[in-house]
Amino acid sequence: MARRKSQKRRNKKYQVNNRQLKAKRPYKDTIFRMLYHDKENLLSLYNAVNGRNYTNAEDLQIVTLKNAIYMGMKNDLAFIMDMNLYLYEHQSTYNPNIPLRNLFYIADEYQRLVVQKSLYSTVIQKIPTPRFIVFYNGTKKVDDYNEFRLSSAYENSTDNPDLELRVTMLNVNDGHNLELMEHCRTLKEYAKYVARVRKYVTQNIPLEEAVTRAVDECVEEGILAEFLMKNKAEVIKVSIYEYDKEFEE
Repeated sequence: MARRKSQKRRNKKYQVNNRQLKAKRPYKDTIFRMLYHDKENLLSLYNAVNGRNYTNAEDLQIVTLKNAIYMGMKNDLAFIMDMNLYLYEHQSTYNPNIPLRNLFYIADEYQRLVVQKSLYSTVIQKIPTPRFIVFYNGTKKVDDYNEFRLSSAYENSTDNPDLELRVTMLNVNDGHNLELMEHCRTLKEYAKYVARVRKYVTQNIPLEEAVTRAVDECVEEGILAEFLMKNKAEVIKVSIYEYDKEFEE
């Protein structure tokens, strides 16, 4: 009897809440997403990560889902290149649950990419191969390269899981992944901008002043200069929100 009650409690843990999932708050942008919404910048990042030398940004097919905000999350960038479906995400908080989050997101992507009727055909429905990358620049010290696996979350571990999803996490803080940074100027300069903001905040400079000062100095020194000049007001507003949230954690 005790064993049955214990099993019942465990099963109850996974009962689905039938209430409709809703976004908890309006979703705010990040500097990373603003920077790499530009196709030229995104192509440069893709080339650096994959060791390619493509020059035509129009070869990138952007498939980022709009309004896919649920469970308080939204994917940053999704695109198809070379018949691979890439999910790029920026995170300033260390999060080992990213494989499960990406599982939800990739399922939504595939539902929109395939023709539903073809799933019942005798001919296999081809889909782009998924690739999952997280660009991490939080304050927790991590290696340059990390890998998360969905199977790590399984309560019953297995050496050969029926369902696996691997996410590569790259540390893109200033001073890390130097070879990658050298091949992607925008990523290297983005890391310098973030480091500049954090440096001033740790000197007890008010956040708004720290952000504004970092933006002005980076423009003067040619760090993301064109991007920062073009989007100065928005960058300051987004940075204040982004780093205010970070320093609260």
